[in-house]
Amino acid sequence: MINDLAQLGTPLGPMIRVGGGFANRLYRLDTDQGSFAVKELNLADRRSAYHGDDVFRLERAAFAAGIPMPEPISAGRHTLVHRWVEGEKVAEAPVSAAYAFEIGEILARLHSLDVDWTAGPSEDPVARDWPELAERATATDQPWADELASQVETFLAIAQFVDTCERPGPVVLTHRDIQPWNLLARDGRPVLLDWELSGMLDLSGELGSTALSLAKGPGFDDIQPTIFRSVLDGYVAGGGTLPPSGPSWFVFMIGGWLSFTRWNILRCLAGVEASTGPDLALSHESVRNGVRGLPDLFGRRPQLEALLV
Repeated sequence: MINDLAQLGTPLGPMIRVGGGFANRLYRLDTDQGSFAVKELNLADRRSAYHGDDVFRLERAAFAAGIPMPEPISAGRHTLVHRWVEGEKVAEAPVSAAYAFEIGEILARLHSLDVDWTAGPSEDPVARDWPELAERATATDQPWADELASQVETFLAIAQFVDTCERPGPVVLTHRDIQPWNLLARDGRPVLLDWELSGMLDLSGELGSTALSLAKGPGFDDIQPTIFRSVLDGYVAGGGTLPPSGPSWFVFMIGGWLSFTRWNILRCLAGVEASTGPDLALSHESVRNGVRGLPDLFGRRPQLEALLV
């Protein structure tokens, strides 16, 4: 990784690892040329291929268009480098209406960019091996094994929903992962981080995932409809057109969480502290959150669709 960073100047000290990192590992590097966010990519067991050249091209176009984000500096095989941006972390809690509205406007601007995207579809295949995973978890005494075993039928139903839900379109080139942990607030306004999952996505899935993530707390008992609608109002104000209402607004969020939970289960079953990606303790935490939260989210689909009315 050091060879990829020589162009950033003379280091003023060692790189400092920054907390978090649900998929990759992030460091701060201070040099005589400024401060940089250096992301070490997890290439060992990614859930899907990383289309680095396409993502970097989208980031540069978005930054040039004035999308509030860290300046992209370089994209190597193993590392991504951005200019370091100071800002406040966004809590996993309903944001302000003004913040939500501006996120909607930003998405509309992002979707209007004319950027070549050469990669194929980004959706992962829907796995159906939940009974086998539960058996392996029980056999290896995983701390969440009993909870997973009790929810196997629900996880199979979720997989069926994700596999068969109709997406009405249009498909847009977008960020695909606007969540509180991928945002900063700078002077109360949004800054979009972590663009690695960018790609083509059904518009309803992007809007539903974004609006719901910004309108709720850690669970689903405190969803604020006014914040959800503020994202959509901002999207329309920014020149976007809303797609038809329906379950497709939430299938991407449900499917993404399903895939993320399964990926972390496999890391936990391996039982090895990997050199890249999340720490093993964080993977266990992510599995617990998924095993408990996904059935709750899946059962609330009628309530969520009511937000679109």
